[in-house]
Amino acid sequence: MMRMVANEYEPHETFKIIREWTGLTQEQLAHELNRRSRHGIKNIEAGNTRFYYETLLEICKKHNIKIVFEKDN
Repeated sequence: MMRMVANEYEPHETFKIIREWTGLTQEQLAHELNRRSRHGIKNIEAGNTRFYYETLLEICKKHNIKIVFEKDN
């Protein structure tokens, strides 16, 4: 099992980690999302372009990656 505490990362770093967990290249992910170029994915991962949460959800659903929120008491 792989685990990541997203609070410890910038959003673009989280996006890149999730892509790496899928095993896809930037180009493959762009094709899978059917609406971004490799350059677009590269810009997201560099922090130059923002992404929608829905995009992250789409990737995670397709690749059986759970997004879990916890609250410490």
